[in-house]
Amino acid sequence: MIDLSPLVIRPGRNDLDIELPTLPGRRIVLHSARPRHFTHATPVLFVHHGVLRNGADYRDFWLPLVDKANLLVIAPEFPDEGFPRAAWYNFGNRTNTTGREKPRTEWTYGLDRLVFDGLREQDLTRRRTFGAWGHSAGGQFVHRMIELGLRDHVRMAVSANAGTYAMPTFDVAYPFGLGGTGLTDDDLRRLLGFRLIVMAGTADIDTTSEHFPRTKPAMAQGPTRYARAHNFIATARAQAARLGIPCAWTIIDVPDVGHDGERMSQAAARILSIGLHN
Repeated sequence: MIDLSPLVIRPGRNDLDIELPTLPGRRIVLHSARPRHFTHATPVLFVHHGVLRNGADYRDFWLPLVDKANLLVIAPEFPDEGFPRAAWYNFGNRTNTTGREKPRTEWTYGLDRLVFDGLREQDLTRRRTFGAWGHSAGGQFVHRMIELGLRDHVRMAVSANAGTYAMPTFDVAYPFGLGGTGLTDDDLRRLLGFRLIVMAGTADIDTTSEHFPRTKPAMAQGPTRYARAHNFIATARAQAARLGIPCAWTIIDVPDVGHDGERMSQAAARILSIGLHN
């Protein structure tokens, strides 16, 4: 068993380099921001970085926020060396290069639950649920994790400024839709009843960055990240209407913020604090 106590050993910054037991030979670094008044009852929030694989930066974005929010933030860092390109991170290592689905134990989407279970087993937390927040590529990671059913013990999930989405429709193949995943309308009913929040910076409309997804399936979702976020929620609401159920998914516009992980973290802190404490 991996000793996770270094994540909470002292207030402020902590770091732990581990090998994933489900993927031998592949290592990640867990960066934590521990509030001063941490207890077993402090909610746990996993924060997922963007395409730069800069988990330490994202931990530092949350460092000045955790005391007021009363959250233990853990920001996993997936190095490019062990988790190359979008296939291993944004898309969760769900399939191999031929498109065959891998065992769920090998999906990188399982990391949050793996670490959370370890925290509980080592009596470092007595919470029964955790939160997940991701920005940009991390926003892709979080919403696809939720859509594919890895949401047991997730109390609240927030995807911020994602570049592309797995639209909740079976008419488009994964990773840009849910086609080919084996999910059914019954799965979709349960999914649309889960509390998923999308955060969209109203100024996240720059399309000149080298990291802005421009493939044909990406562009079909909208001309900007901001537009794609709203199309994602619109698709969810249309599917809920088709199924005759309410849609629990919501979208929050963040005024005048572009593709900025730090400012989106600041906007998310109060939302997640309230949601994870209630």
